[in-house]
Amino acid sequence: MSWRPGRDIELVAGTPAGGGQDRPARALLQVLAAERLIDVPARLVNIPGRGGGNAWDHLARHRGDPHVAAISSPTLITNRQLGVSGFDDTALTPLATLYTEYIAFLVRADSAIADAAGLLARLRDPATLTIAMATARGNTNHMALAQLVRHAGADPRALELHVFDSARHAVADLLDGKAEAAAITAVSAAPELAAGRLRALAVSAPRRLGDLYAGTPAWRELGVDCVIGTWRGVIGAAGLDTAQVAWWEAALGRAAKSAAWREELRRQYWVDTWAGSAATRDLLERERGMLGELISGLGLRS
Repeated sequence: MSWRPGRDIELVAGTPAGGGQDRPARALLQVLAAERLIDVPARLVNIPGRGGGNAWDHLARHRGDPHVAAISSPTLITNRQLGVSGFDDTALTPLATLYTEYIAFLVRADSAIADAAGLLARLRDPATLTIAMATARGNTNHMALAQLVRHAGADPRALELHVFDSARHAVADLLDGKAEAAAITAVSAAPELAAGRLRALAVSAPRRLGDLYAGTPAWRELGVDCVIGTWRGVIGAAGLDTAQVAWWEAALGRAAKSAAWREELRRQYWVDTWAGSAATRDLLERERGMLGELISGLGLRS
């Protein structure tokens, strides 16, 4: 028997407005409504904190309820590995993977760090360079920084970090001069890049991103092994049945194929890595091992 929502849908984002989980939530709700893919009202609920952990705690309290879902990201896995949370994706129901967004490494426009080589030179003594990032220690931004520090021949455990619940707060920290550099999702710095207030040194994508980042090299092309990004998806509560999962997967799949969503991917510097529920579960299993190894290398594993 097929299933359809019987009341309002609640989509939870674990960052404040403008943050890394908030942006896909808002974009997804707009597409679902515009394409008439859902027949009931849907609302966004922001529950920031603990790298998304507060949002997933909220979701976990709705066992068996298909009307509540949340944006997922790698922190869902690493929070448990770091001892921040008592559960991970295995206690919830993966519904889909939407895209991957890559990390930009930035400085103020007037910074003495002229380019990516200059950043690597400073990272030879990582304790002397304060770096702003979001949304939690042990996340992919932190792991990317660790890869750079290792390339520079230093210990990533010495990194001096300012960690925020939102990348926009990290941008403000950089602009205020409290940090000398930032490692954040590429779109988070777009307004300041366009205004000439920030300068992008490199990105962690497999290849260069477009538009504002067209002139910014990928670390790979500079001979640095740093290709890592933050996937975003949608996850449901535990105890959903096959029909409920199928409804979500179908609605999200149609949204991901829409022209409006494709334009959102381009505008937000997001790379399409769509996967349905079963493929997402496989992805999360692979990520659990890979992320665990990187966290152990940072000396952070609980």
